[in-house]
Amino acid sequence: MNNTSIYGFTLEQLGAWLEDHGEKRSRAGFVWDNLYRKRVKSISAMVDVSAPCVELLSVHMTMQTMTEHTRQESKDGTVKFLFKLQDGNLIETVLMRHKFGLSVCVTTQVGCNIGCSFCASGLLKKSRDLSTGEIVEQIMKVQLYLDEAQRGELVSHIVVMGIGEPFDNFDNVVNFLKVMTDHKGLAIGPRHITVSTSGLADKIKEFADLNLRVNLAISLHAPNNELRTRIMKINRGIPIEKLMEAIDYYLQRTNQRVTIEYILLRDVNDGREQAVELTELLDSRRSYVNVNLIPYNPVDEHSQYQRSDKDAVLEFYDELKKQGISCSVRMEHGTDIDAACGQLRSKQMKQRA
Repeated sequence: MNNTSIYGFTLEQLGAWLEDHGEKRSRAGFVWDNLYRKRVKSISAMVDVSAPCVELLSVHMTMQTMTEHTRQESKDGTVKFLFKLQDGNLIETVLMRHKFGLSVCVTTQVGCNIGCSFCASGLLKKSRDLSTGEIVEQIMKVQLYLDEAQRGELVSHIVVMGIGEPFDNFDNVVNFLKVMTDHKGLAIGPRHITVSTSGLADKIKEFADLNLRVNLAISLHAPNNELRTRIMKINRGIPIEKLMEAIDYYLQRTNQRVTIEYILLRDVNDGREQAVELTELLDSRRSYVNVNLIPYNPVDEHSQYQRSDKDAVLEFYDELKKQGISCSVRMEHGTDIDAACGQLRSKQMKQRA
């Protein structure tokens, strides 16, 4: 089976590949037009591409590295897809509807090794990284799903927040971002894309140096090392001081705001004491950060954690706002389906066992 995804090439890379195989480099633009504008469903269906070029691509590449295994649709319009990869692994992708457009949350790894103690994604350890093509194809599968409804809807925003640590699959994620933002492809604006990391400090700096102009979100979830180490294993090797130094480097290099993600866990990190500590941690960076408070989606396997009640969320929010920290509470999507990231995949894997 040919498993080289045609979606795995940037426009420049595809042009170089065609040239290496005896075709004109310029034909890459026509191929991309078929992939991302006409959105053909097979290589053989491409038009305005020479027959020999179509044959060459058909022999060496594929557009199908995954199939839809399960789909859950929420009353609020959220759609969670479980895709089966060629090697039998399962990954999740989520379509969410907002007032500002349609966003898709993509997965970057099969499983996750970061080890956050509250997260469903890490219930199954990482077995491999996804290729660039497998990440891009998630977007294309969702867009084709939208095309079939014939309502003229387009994916307008992307969040790289699905299963896995994006910066642990750095090169493939960067290539994915280049494909998504290319004006000859889907042309999704960099400011409509957010990449979330649990805090790989060196990669945050490397990402800053690339200056891709996409948004960066940091999964912090605790204001001090003792608490963060307890709920996020990564803090043992990359403590908050090192993470904050990397964030400062990013702010200096890019002059872009950073989102601080903070999942509220009842009686763990949602008290006034933690809110005050968080404001002190972010005080010197207040002009450049926004704290996104996230209601927790309970996971059966992590029964020690519960969702904070509404009063606690409001008090935490008010404390940050009172201290001049920009803050918001994330709107929930898909609460009537397997809402937590990795939850649907975990349930399906249990059924297999």
